[in-house]
Amino acid sequence: MFYTSTRDKSVKVTAAEAIAKGISSDGGLFVPVEIPQISLEFIEKLIPVSYIERAKNVLSLYLTDFSEEEISMCVEGAYKKGKFSSDKVAPLHKLSDTADVLELWRGPTCAFKDMALQLLPYLLTVSAGKTLKDTQIVILVATSGDTGKAALEGFKDVPNTKILVFYPVDGVSPMQKLQMTTQEGSNVSVCAIEGNFDDAQSGVKKIFTDREIEKRFKENGLAFSSANSINWGRLVPQIVYYVSAYCDMVESGELKLGEPMNVVVPTGNFGNILAAYYAKRMGVPVKTLVCASNANNVLTDFLTTGTYNKNRNFYCTTSPSMDILISSNLERLLFHLYGDNDAEIRELMKNLAEDGKYAVSGEVENKIKALFAAGCCDDDATRETIGKVFSEEKYLIDTHTAVAVKVYEEYKKSTGDSTPTVIASTANPYKFSASVLAAIESEIKADNEFDMVEELYEKSGEPVPAQLADLKGKEPRFKGVCRKEDMKQVVFDMLGL
Repeated sequence: MFYTSTRDKSVKVTAAEAIAKGISSDGGLFVPVEIPQISLEFIEKLIPVSYIERAKNVLSLYLTDFSEEEISMCVEGAYKKGKFSSDKVAPLHKLSDTADVLELWRGPTCAFKDMALQLLPYLLTVSAGKTLKDTQIVILVATSGDTGKAALEGFKDVPNTKILVFYPVDGVSPMQKLQMTTQEGSNVSVCAIEGNFDDAQSGVKKIFTDREIEKRFKENGLAFSSANSINWGRLVPQIVYYVSAYCDMVESGELKLGEPMNVVVPTGNFGNILAAYYAKRMGVPVKTLVCASNANNVLTDFLTTGTYNKNRNFYCTTSPSMDILISSNLERLLFHLYGDNDAEIRELMKNLAEDGKYAVSGEVENKIKALFAAGCCDDDATRETIGKVFSEEKYLIDTHTAVAVKVYEEYKKSTGDSTPTVIASTANPYKFSASVLAAIESEIKADNEFDMVEELYEKSGEPVPAQLADLKGKEPRFKGVCRKEDMKQVVFDMLGL
């Protein structure tokens, strides 16, 4: 199994090289040259086994330069007993007669990013051992909330690494901010930027491809890598949980082996739904991929019109992890749908960089519409959906999951499609206590984050994760704020260069 770049298909690297580098030197993203295929017999063998065993089997198809022992070490370290609050790691919760919620937030930071970021440090350590000897790895992360904490926790005190997280100063929830700024560990650093997530993400990408920085790093025995989903090592673990979800749907009797399921994903950067696309391409019986956006509905517009245009108002919403107008992982999908035509991708990305927009060909637009449905949901509808689900199902969901539930309801109503459906649930509701509480309680007595947590518990009875409750009273370690133009200097300051 080899990987190439979306912007230069002459590139040919191993999985370890792709993971260690994070992004290709031409600015493109690494993608598999061929997507491995699985049979129904392969899936059937995974149905009775644990999530850990499912992960080993799926990852072995993509990480062919890793030994069986290396894959086992990585997977067992990431998902070992006690790290996740469910023995199933990513369990399903029955929501309605046609929909199950895939709870991806059972990990140590209460967000779906843990599914990948508990594994990535192991994958990166093994990869670096194969490709970057005597080199210290510097992890740069841009976050809209959840990735930052999950990456910090995953890489905390991992030998021979340093990690720096940038987040938009006013673009995360109070709980997300506190999780990041109180992070423990000798090799971690956090800095807010004046701007939004797209500014942070663009700044990190620019640093990655800066030749002056690359030269300075080589002279000092340093190398960049990424914990964002631009890194293949972040994306490939996410494929596993869609394979696993299908196994669980069959095991529970929701599906017969071979029958299709739909998948609904709330997403801003397109990585989480792209993982479901890869699962479908591999052979998992997925019928329709439903992309759910908040008021920043650039993806909804693109998937329904074939035109991507980031030149629009940016909204700070109650689902901040999706407050994104530049969806990096879309580049991977386009590369595949254009038949690996790197020249087309270079032109599209050039148009995006220069004009803030691009339009795909009619042929590719038709391919997209055959694969995807899309919808969006504003804050009012998000709040109503949380209240409705809690009132009718006695089940508490966060703001991002509510966007997905609402978009699914609208999709089902407009199409009549009653295919059994898995809805990706991306965060524990206590990470967004103020918004969730406001959705189920007309009069809020609390006036600070932790009093709201307590009031939400009293109202819902849903247990508060200890890792969130324990943040109360913790003093932030990291209070810095920089301009986006100064991100490079912040990196140098962290490293003492």
